[in-house]
Amino acid sequence: MTKEVIAEKRQNNRLSYTEAFELVKEKVNKILRSSPLLIREYMQHLALTTGKFIRAASVLICALDSEDLIHGDAVQLAAAVELLHLATLVHDDVIDNAETRRGQLSLQKKYGKRTAVICGDYLLCVALKTAASVEGKEDYIKLSVPDYVSRVCLGELNQQVHNGDYNLSAYQYLKIIAGKTAALFEACYHGGAILAGKDEAEVRKYVKIGRYVGMIFQLTDDCMDYQSTQQEAKKPVRADFEQNVITLPLIHAFSEMEGLRERAKSGGVTPEEISEAVRKSGGLSYTHLVAKRYYNKAMRLINELELTPFKREMMLNLLNKSYRVI
Repeated sequence: MTKEVIAEKRQNNRLSYTEAFELVKEKVNKILRSSPLLIREYMQHLALTTGKFIRAASVLICALDSEDLIHGDAVQLAAAVELLHLATLVHDDVIDNAETRRGQLSLQKKYGKRTAVICGDYLLCVALKTAASVEGKEDYIKLSVPDYVSRVCLGELNQQVHNGDYNLSAYQYLKIIAGKTAALFEACYHGGAILAGKDEAEVRKYVKIGRYVGMIFQLTDDCMDYQSTQQEAKKPVRADFEQNVITLPLIHAFSEMEGLRERAKSGGVTPEEISEAVRKSGGLSYTHLVAKRYYNKAMRLINELELTPFKREMMLNLLNKSYRVI
């Protein structure tokens, strides 16, 4: 690619996927490391715990146009989404009393719960401010972003309300994660599609794909809690049951193993026994089957979209990353 072509792209505020992705990482890192002095130490610590930027990648991939280029506004929105996700993780660690996050001490463990809560609030404000800096597509920024944020919060609250609810049904659980996890992925696909200039019918398909990807992501994450080691997951495992979080593998085990639910309610079962019950009852296979159904739905919609070969490959890569069977 010649310098003239690169200069023309930048002048038109259109970037390749690689350029846009690197700019998102730079922007998030800069925001965290150059925060106001009062909060800078805490933000610099969080900069050590940033992940793979999967949600940012979702925005950018969906924002690819017919020439496989991305408008610069998508960089702002992708950075905002990553900051919002980081804010939810900070608050999650406080709720779960988590000691580590991605191989580092969690903010609440290192600096205390009060500091962590305030830092999470600060990150939420910065995320909304970053989203608001997108010059175009005012309706999406002003209406949809706050709506998605509220859905994430309500999903988290719904999970907290049902904490320790051993009678939680599969339907109720899927409704919880549709807000807690899937809503943010839905927002990513929604925003990316709008910034790519898709029409209303296409945008609706992108939104559904994002919802399915988010559901798959959470369901496979639920399985990881029973299948992987802490080194693989980069977070505490065997932790859901100890935190009274009831997930789909355990819900299935309760329905298949007589007396397990009652024993769990009375505190007469250990986390090790729960893990064994989940495996013996087929809870992991069942959860992967549910995730596979969402996967197939997403695949059908992707096949209906008009995509360049590169964009199709990238969207499939995202889908397959969400369906990561350990």
